[in-house]
Amino acid sequence: MSVVLNPYLGFAGNAREALEFYQSVLGGELTISTFAESGMPDAGDGVMHGQLTAPGGITLMASDSPTPVEARAESSITISLSGDDEATLRRYWDGLAEGASITEPLVTAPWGDTFGMLTDRFGTAWMVNISAAG
Repeated sequence: MSVVLNPYLGFAGNAREALEFYQSVLGGELTISTFAESGMPDAGDGVMHGQLTAPGGITLMASDSPTPVEARAESSITISLSGDDEATLRRYWDGLAEGASITEPLVTAPWGDTFGMLTDRFGTAWMVNISAAG
């Protein structure tokens, strides 16, 4: 059983450039999915999800925000907790959910995992993803 904590960084249209830079610095394997590839052609080739898995257990994730830059902060971060330790991750979710604004409830997602998003009472955004048994 495992739990992984890694940052999920938000960018205003330059996520691909940032991830490629991080890869040049940290090494590792980079995967990128665009909005268009994910069935959202109006969003173009912006990064819907990018992940850099580097040596030493370093994982960075990032995406381009579909929200206009004027409508959001200069930068953002969402803390992503993921793994297959369901009991621990559900305990984290339950604790974080106290007084939180739930964006997406912790339920089975289209990709088969259990996924939820919330903003805790202090304004920090979190995602929890529990890997499907397989």
